[in-house]
Amino acid sequence: MNRLDEKINEHFQGLVVRKDLVKAVKGNAIVPTYVLEYLLGQYCATSDEAEIQAGIETVKSILEKHYVHRRDAELTKSNVRESRINKVIDKIAVTLNEKKDCYQASFSNMGISKVVVSSEIVKNHPKLLVSGVWCIAELEYSYTEDRDSSPWLLNSIKPIQMSRFDMDSFLQKRSEFTSDEWIDLLIQSIGFNPEFMSRRLKLMQLTRLVPYCERNYNLIELGPKGTGKSHIYSEFSPHGILISGGEVSVPKLFVNNSNGRIGLVGFWDVVAFDEFAGRKKKADKALVDIMKNYMANKTFSRGIETLGAEASMTFVGNTQHNVAYMLKHSDLFSELPEQYYDSAYLDRLHGYLPGWEVPIIRGEMFSSGYGFVVDYLAEILRAFRNQDFSALYREHFELVSDISTRDRDGVQKTFSGLMKVIYPNQVASKDEITELLEYAMENRKRVKDQLMRIDKTYEAVRFAYTDKEEKLHFVKTAEEIQYPSYYYGKEGPTEDDKEPQGEQTSETGGSEILSGNNESDKEDLKPNTQNLTPQNIAIQDNQTGISYRRLFARYLKGSKRIEIKDPFIGSFYQCRNLMEFMEVVAAIKSDADEVAVHLITKHSEYQDSNQEEYFRQIESSCSKVGITFTYEIDDTIHDRYIKSDNGWKIVLGRGLDIFNKFDDKDAFAIENRNQRYRKCRAFEVTYVRLS
Repeated sequence: MNRLDEKINEHFQGLVVRKDLVKAVKGNAIVPTYVLEYLLGQYCATSDEAEIQAGIETVKSILEKHYVHRRDAELTKSNVRESRINKVIDKIAVTLNEKKDCYQASFSNMGISKVVVSSEIVKNHPKLLVSGVWCIAELEYSYTEDRDSSPWLLNSIKPIQMSRFDMDSFLQKRSEFTSDEWIDLLIQSIGFNPEFMSRRLKLMQLTRLVPYCERNYNLIELGPKGTGKSHIYSEFSPHGILISGGEVSVPKLFVNNSNGRIGLVGFWDVVAFDEFAGRKKKADKALVDIMKNYMANKTFSRGIETLGAEASMTFVGNTQHNVAYMLKHSDLFSELPEQYYDSAYLDRLHGYLPGWEVPIIRGEMFSSGYGFVVDYLAEILRAFRNQDFSALYREHFELVSDISTRDRDGVQKTFSGLMKVIYPNQVASKDEITELLEYAMENRKRVKDQLMRIDKTYEAVRFAYTDKEEKLHFVKTAEEIQYPSYYYGKEGPTEDDKEPQGEQTSETGGSEILSGNNESDKEDLKPNTQNLTPQNIAIQDNQTGISYRRLFARYLKGSKRIEIKDPFIGSFYQCRNLMEFMEVVAAIKSDADEVAVHLITKHSEYQDSNQEEYFRQIESSCSKVGITFTYEIDDTIHDRYIKSDNGWKIVLGRGLDIFNKFDDKDAFAIENRNQRYRKCRAFEVTYVRLS
């Protein structure tokens, strides 16, 4: 285990499990993942490999001996009868029989009911009365000739699904983790390796949890296939249901007027619609109309009676085109069925998760570290549905007054949900609150900006907030920054879209968010060096369209000697980044010129690194094109910069390591061939004139 895994086990012993063990024990048992993870948390919550293997065998044995398959229900009943007392694994629900003044249990897979259960068992496990609990139950069979008596008796139970949740203990344990550690714990809990995710991508994954902890939260996520959009809603929680977008009706979702039976929104915390996109799909217009009212007012009508519910709604679907294409030719909702392509319906969405920023799931992205047993996390989230964190940003910030009530609700519900997920103890710094507020505003702005394309009656809104010094801060979507020419169309941004002059790049300071417009920014082999000015640029997390040529070529043109100081150039991918920088130097120099490039770095922190061998190969390769590469090792350095004898110094926030991890083993991946298609980490670059 790494340090984080050790810390997780120290504070949440018995409530966490190593995430790669579930497949090893599931076999053919049709048992929920959260049940398996609970058992694994009981027997495999250790770092000792021998104990883990023994625990796996124990869990397999428990499932083999006691798990009740529906097809074997009669055999199980016979075994209990013959042995008189036996243990079974089943989902048990309890009801109060008022006529007999007693509690009676029913077993889901065994198909038996009216099982006698003591008041003490119900008192110790109250969830039995609400939605049922998966248990290891000691069941006794004792036949009597009394017709009113049941031969079945429930002696004792051991829940294998959370039957209690201690909020105070949870909040105290949360305080032992930094925000970065907590976020990584949550990412591991939903099954992914946080090392393969940027901060922004982690926020996107955690946004998928918001519907579980926010009542009546409406979220849409559209993106390419294979990015795990529906995973959270299919296996994660016993309180959510995933249905096909085309397989739902008004009676099934809301209410059946013939018998008065409430639909899915009355029984589930989250109703998720899978495969929601598709222009050719047909939807019942009456269903869409009822959904619009429910999503806005949390109510729906049954004849003359109006009913309410708390279920959140999530819509996930696949897109057929990339973002630039959709922005140029239509809008980001263009893939939806015609009946849902309605501005009144779309305006009810609190947030739009940009699924195109989420990478396609690969095998190495799954976690082998420790995370919460998913049922425990599901209970945590459910407990927070009764709380409201939407106003916690107001200690530092205020949304501008021209943001409409519906836009404000969308921003605040997303912010509230993420605060519950990441900062449930309500302890967050100003910078951490800023991060969540801006991210929440971006997700709602994505909805509003597309509505203005679809329906011209919507007026432009400034998505901005003010701090205590009354300084105005504007928020933009990632695709707005990356594709400005497509985002704003031929007319360009309005005055409300433009940031104030104090935010623009200038000789005296300020920071510009660098656009990633691939079409208007094709790098020229002969970069224009006229009108170069000192400036600072900021690149956002997950932004594409950025390359070394774009960042450095103009400021390195004419160099004879270049010095690079970067402490972290040792692993293969870091040395590959260095070689790609050398390609830029080779491209901007004349064939007849020679350039000396000197690297100052630290010894590699990776034990399996061939750092010096990589440097020798770079030296040999560069010498063929007139570049002399040298290096020195200095383990005391901290700064990161590129300095040229042409009079410019480029201060690097992250050094050359600006790209998120991608599949570098795929020789046919375009990210391997062209930096502009790689997703970036958040960083800043400052250009300083030395002479």
